[in-house]
Amino acid sequence: MTRVLIVEDDDVVARAMAQHLDAAGFDPLVVGRGELGLARLRYERPDVCVLDLMLPELDGWRLIETARAEGIGTPIVVVSARGTEHDRVHALEIGADDYLVKPFSMKELAARVRAATRRGMSASEQRRGDSITIEELRLDPDNVQAYVDGESAELTPTEFRLLYTLAREQGRVLTRDELLQRVWGRRATHRDRTVDVFVRKLREKIDRRAPRHDFIHTRYGVGYKLEAEPKA
Repeated sequence: MTRVLIVEDDDVVARAMAQHLDAAGFDPLVVGRGELGLARLRYERPDVCVLDLMLPELDGWRLIETARAEGIGTPIVVVSARGTEHDRVHALEIGADDYLVKPFSMKELAARVRAATRRGMSASEQRRGDSITIEELRLDPDNVQAYVDGESAELTPTEFRLLYTLAREQGRVLTRDELLQRVWGRRATHRDRTVDVFVRKLREKIDRRAPRHDFIHTRYGVGYKLEAEPKA
């Protein structure tokens, strides 16, 4: 059963999320403080983390940054009353995988958690994919990781899934909506910049490190593609 860590200091909201996720077939665990949430991520490695940002002591922002700096790749779905574009983009840039603005539908929360679970990729799912090598870039589904010139790109599971989706369609432009559906399991909403943020992170981790080629390319007004092109 999929283990979902809920880090939320509002007891009423936390109980409601836990009840609905339990009814949807998940195994929820609730903690009310950021330090406890980080400890659970470190030592229990749940399948998904549902995280509020406004927590006492260690807040959600710092929890995300610390977890990612320590190499913890657990998919993190932020749930927050902070709904500005800046807040959403910043959370994604520092390592969150998805973002829900309060108040939200509990059915939507369950759907986002289910999609995040798929992005985490179980061992059996990983083995169904083939390794892909394009010039100095190698994608290894068994380890859910990409390697640039033999060095790990240190991708999170969601970053790897996006890169792998693009690589399997090498040379073909995929629209933002198509990528959102394939990787995040949802359709685009107004001013949704999730795909753009993650593409920017891939460029930093892949293209900047690659010595001979650029791989991630934009087709303006359409979407993105992966194709090896010699660096200028």
